[in-house]
Amino acid sequence: MLYPAFIEIDDDGSASGWFPDVAGCYFAGDTIEEAYADARSAIDAHFELTCEKGLPVPIATSMQEHIAKDCDAYQNGQWLLVDVNMDKFDGRAERINVTLPHRLLTRIDSIVKQSGEYSSRSAFLATAARNELQKTG
Repeated sequence: MLYPAFIEIDDDGSASGWFPDVAGCYFAGDTIEEAYADARSAIDAHFELTCEKGLPVPIATSMQEHIAKDCDAYQNGQWLLVDVNMDKFDGRAERINVTLPHRLLTRIDSIVKQSGEYSSRSAFLATAARNELQKTG
């Protein structure tokens, strides 16, 4: 899942930023490259702690939604998207029985086979479910 982050660069070349969807999740670096790397570490650590506490992981919203809410907060910097592997924060996998039309399964299996993005049919369905849940909040 892609989480937007906003990053500001200081006069000395250092950079710092935050994830608007993830309260209290900040990152920084002596260079913009270090800040980008720290962004991934920061959000992973934040989500691990969130899960340990039994709290829900925040849903990502679009950059456009953040700008529409508070345009002034996002003037002197740039956006980046951090791809977070949500599998490690979903908890234990459970086996379920699902009935789907044959043509739909064929299309899913074809996408899984052609794309390196999904390791299995289950991974595809879990990603599709996360994306749909993200829309509903």
